This record gives sequence, structure tokens and C-alpha cells, in this order.
Amino acid sequence: MSISTTALPDLNRRTLFKAAGLAALAGIAACSTVSVPTGEGAGVSSSATSTLSTIRTSAGLPTLVPDAQLEQAALQQAGYMASRERMSHTTGWGKDFASRMKDNGVRGAAAENIAEGRFDLQKLFDIWMHSDGHRRNMLDPDFSRFGLAYVRDGRDPALRYWALVLGR
Repeated sequence: MSISTTALPDLNRRTLFKAAGLAALAGIAACSTVSVPTGEGAGVSSSATSTLSTIRTSAGLPTLVPDAQLEQAALQQAGYMASRERMSHTTGWGKDFASRMKDNGVRGAAAENIAEGRFDLQKLFDIWMHSDGHRRNMLDPDFSRFGLAYVRDGRDPALRYWALVLGR
């Protein structure tokens, strides 16, 4: 469609351009994806205490203690990943791991393991133990506390986004 504005007075021309701009914005907004609600989430540190204890004691390390503050940081990250439907250590708000820990009141050395999948706790830790970086985090002798959480995908309740936060 073509509209000639040469015959229109200046006021009508501005109104026409504003309307065209609003129509373009409406078209862009209509192209955005529909947001699927994130599924349920839970802090599950207490359920993982035994598994982590076995992993650490078999390596000659002391056990880790569940920590509510670290669990909250893990739940926040799992929720972020579930809402974005992808794994990432950096949020869409531009917050990296260090800034997220600071915002959650976590001080000192910390590390994070993340995962996405349709598996239980045992399989989750098995996967992490077979990954050098994740294994190194869990076996770091400087850590004494941990928080573990997951959030289910909004479309597929069997799919979970996991986050484990370890700290001193």
C-alpha cells in the first residue's frame, strides 16, 4: 500500500507517521514468542546430602553441609534457565555468576554446576562426576557448603533445569 503525503498538511503528516510507527511496533510485538509458564521448582539439598557425602568421602574429603542461602541461589539460577529454556551461567539480565552470588549474599569462593535433562539425582551426579570441571567443583577441598535446586520446564514436566552452588 502506498500513501502520498504531499497533499496533506504538516499536522496530518505527523499524525500519519506516528500511526505508521505504532503499526510497525504492533507488528513487531505480534511476532514475539509466547511465554510458557515455568514449572514447579524445589530446593533439594537435603535429598542430595548422602550422594555428595559419598562422593567426597570416597575422595578423602569432608562432607558438605546443605546451606539455605546457597540453595536459594541455586533455585534462582534453575528458575532463570527454565524460563529461558536453556542452560547458562549468565542470566539474560547480564548477571554473571559472581554478581549473582554477591546479590544473594554469598561471600568468598563459590562454584556452580548446571544441567538440563530428564534424570534423577543419582544420574545427575553421575553425569557431573564424569565431567572434569563439574567433578573438580564437587571435589574442591575449599568448599564446605552446598545448595542444590531444580525447576521443571513449563512444557515438559519431566525436563528439569538443575543448579548446584558450592561455597565455603
